[in-house]
Parts: sequence; structure tokens; C-alpha cells
Amino acid sequence: MRTTTSTAHPHPHTTQASRTPYRGIAMTAGVMYLITIVASIPAQFFSYAPVLSNPDYVLGAGADSRVMWGGLLEVITALACIGTAVVLFPVIRRQHLGASLGFVTARVFEASLIVTGVVAMLSVVTLRQPSAAGAEGVAREVTAEALVAVHDWTFILGPGVMPGLNAVLLGYVMYRSGLVPRAIPAIGLVGAPLFLLAGAATIVGINAPGSVWTALATLPIFVWEASLGIWLTVKGFRPDAVRRLGAGAEAPR
Repeated sequence: MRTTTSTAHPHPHTTQASRTPYRGIAMTAGVMYLITIVASIPAQFFSYAPVLSNPDYVLGAGADSRVMWGGLLEVITALACIGTAVVLFPVIRRQHLGASLGFVTARVFEASLIVTGVVAMLSVVTLRQPSAAGAEGVAREVTAEALVAVHDWTFILGPGVMPGLNAVLLGYVMYRSGLVPRAIPAIGLVGAPLFLLAGAATIVGINAPGSVWTALATLPIFVWEASLGIWLTVKGFRPDAVRRLGAGAEAPR
């Protein structure tokens, strides 16, 4: 009796998975990058506005829910910040362990500064007492001003400086490895010195946080992070680059 063996065609999803090693890692990191952008902007420029723009907030009518929502968004930003580095580490360490460890450390440090700013803003909400008067009112107002100052400095030292260092560390690894098109990390590597220079000038009082110079220096970093997040989410790592790192055979699907 003659037996015939049928050859099963691989499922298209299986074939695609084999062509895109570390697809899950890339997508997770990309989504987290996009979360850091989407969550941080409304918190800084909308939710915190009542506290940052009104020195009498702690003694007057407040928008406490709005500020607390901003705090929640900032906590999400901080967690996503750490997540981008932790998720990428198993892949990027194959290119350069030192730069990869530095990137994880820098992201954790940035997230800690963000959370410190959140604590400062929520503390102002806790202190808000419209009926306070006299010495108590003055004490609350002075304390609130100090907390706002803490937030301002955590913003300058965190989102105002650390993304430049992150761009140097991760941009170097991504450029050398070719895990994404080299034009993407090139934007970060070109923009990082400008961003760090603007941040340093702000720390020593030469530059204002909201100046045109700061905006121009921030634009390349924003483009770098947004394009990296979109590429990793939609496309993932370039398979040939992963294979060059010697990781293709053991890449989880």
C-alpha cells in the first residue's frame, strides 16, 4: 500500500513570528515609550496648572481632582519610563552591556525625580485649607511655595535633563546594533548635546525652562522618542540586526 505524506503549510502568523524575533519585547517597549509621551504632557501643562500658576492655591478655591489626576498620570509616566529600559535590556545588552546598564539606571533615576515631583504636588493638595488665616495661613502658603519649588526642580533635573542622557546611551546602542533604522537614533544622538546644554544652562540660571532655546533643543529628543516608540510598536526590531547580535535563535515569540 502506498502512503502519501501531506506537507502542511505554516500558518502565516507563525511565519511572521519567525521573521520578527523579540516582537513582543519590541511592541511592549514601543507602547511604553508612547505612554510616557501621552501621559506626561497633560499632567505638566494642564493638570498641574492651578497649583503652578496660583501662589494662593493652598488658601483659595482649588481644583484638587484635576491635580490628583495629573499626579496619577505622572506615576504612570514614571512606571512606563522604567519599563522601557527594563523591557529593552535583555536585547540591547548584547550590543553593549555598560551602555545598557547606564540606560536602565538613568531611566530609574528620571522616574524617581518624576515621582518626587508628584509627591510635592499632592502635598500641596493635602495642605489646601481655604479657611486658614493668620499665622496658619502664612505657614501653609510658605510651605506650598516650597513644595512647588521642589516640583520645578525635579522637572528641570528629570524631564529637563535626563532624556538627553537617555538619548546618548540608548541612541548609541540602537545606532550600532541597527535594531531600528539608523536615522531614528541619529536624531537622538544629534539632539542630545543640544538638550543637555539647554538643561545645564537652565540649572545655572542662564536659560529659562520655557524659553525658545529650550523648545528648539527639546524638539529632536521628542522626535527621537516618538519615532522610536512608533517604530517598535508597528515594526519591531529588524530581524537581521537581531541575528547579528546572536539572539535570533532564542528569541521568544
